Amino acid sequence: MADLAGILRDLAAESQAVDDLVAGLPADGWARPTPAPGWSVAHQVAHLAWTDGKSLISASRPQDWQSEVENLLSIGENYVDAGAEEGAEAPPDELLAQWREGRAALAEALAAVPEGQKLPWYGPPMSAASMASARMMETWAHGQDIADALGVTRAPTERLWHIARFGTRTRDFAYKLHSLAPPTEEFRVELTAPDGSTWAFGPEDAEQRLTGSALDFCLVATQRRHPADTDLVATGADVEEWLGIAQAFAGPPGAGREPGQFA
Repeated sequence: MADLAGILRDLAAESQAVDDLVAGLPADGWARPTPAPGWSVAHQVAHLAWTDGKSLISASRPQDWQSEVENLLSIGENYVDAGAEEGAEAPPDELLAQWREGRAALAEALAAVPEGQKLPWYGPPMSAASMASARMMETWAHGQDIADALGVTRAPTERLWHIARFGTRTRDFAYKLHSLAPPTEEFRVELTAPDGSTWAFGPEDAEQRLTGSALDFCLVATQRRHPADTDLVATGADVEEWLGIAQAFAGPPGAGREPGQFA
């Protein structure tokens, strides 16, 4: 069984790490553009606050989820951008306070979800542990956009394990987003962790394999780096294809980053 309490502790630590990047920024720092087209640092934090709010609805009021989805669809396909735009208009101190309050409320709600209960989401329903892992993935990924905008190099931590695992578990999801049939065979993924150990996912005897650093895999799975700018090595045509479409987050296929953008 997944250790929900442990995931929530790591999520709190990851959130604080991103919080530390922005807490002391002047107003012009919040307005600095990030690699996501049209999104400033403020947009990135606003999106985290917005998504935490949607997750809170799922975790604490699942009966209201369908009406929430209908409300978003009435906005149109750009509802994610619209949510970020609206949030980014708030003064930085108010936006930061909103994010802090929302992520604390979400952690409390997820901790109270009965074991075995599935929570509704934009993709398939998920457990509280999976939702916490998804929040970890998004927090880290949008934190990377902020770090890139500020010219900060973040030291990788053991918390990357959650994102690496999430990235492998969403393999078939990425294929379906592109209207492609997922491969019938599993892949072997062997990643070098920040401490030099190996994180392994998938059967040992799989013919198709992916190796490289955990950091680079997480960057590709969240579409924060192009595979060509990483140390990842794919063995097998299907694995190479997967690297080109990997997407750990919900929503339509993302554009990702251009090769050489962060070389």
